[in-house]
Amino acid sequence: MLQIQPITLEGQHVKLAPLTLGHVDSLCEVGLDPSIWEWNSSPVYDQKDMLAYVESALNGQERGDMLPFVTIEKNSGQVIGSTRYAAIDMVHKRLEIGWTWITPAWQRTFVNTEAKLLMLRYAFNTLGCNRVEWKTDALNTQSRNAILRLGAVFEGTFRQHMTTSTERLRDTVYYSVVKEEWAAVEHRLVQKLG
Repeated sequence: MLQIQPITLEGQHVKLAPLTLGHVDSLCEVGLDPSIWEWNSSPVYDQKDMLAYVESALNGQERGDMLPFVTIEKNSGQVIGSTRYAAIDMVHKRLEIGWTWITPAWQRTFVNTEAKLLMLRYAFNTLGCNRVEWKTDALNTQSRNAILRLGAVFEGTFRQHMTTSTERLRDTVYYSVVKEEWAAVEHRLVQKLG
């Protein structure tokens, strides 16, 4: 079975580099805005939380079910967020893209589109995935719209799926792109970036 190893994915404007403990300070510089964590079940409020966030991602990488990245804006070289592959299951050739956050100054720009294009290309073209999935809080309209703009298909809602840090029962919505849809999704994303 294929074991996914840390890799750098690079586009015209965005670079996704392997996340390390050395990124904690850079992530704190851009990632402590409360608006970033509004819908996250485990929000990050300070450097201690960010360290725990990074350590959790790296533990997932060590287990083989996650592959976390820092998102870098290439022109400035600045770390502007983070994302990861998760729920990696190469037996069934599927994985999730998630835990994505981008500092507010770079939200609603080319960053998310290009980052997702890079991740989807690697998942389908290199890893041979049959399915890539996303999930988000049903109340997170911004995330839901961003996932749909990528070309993902809404699949349904897992009711009372999670308990948030505020003890709210969260409904989680699921989306996916499957192998047969990938060429059209790729074309759409390339056109958006063009």
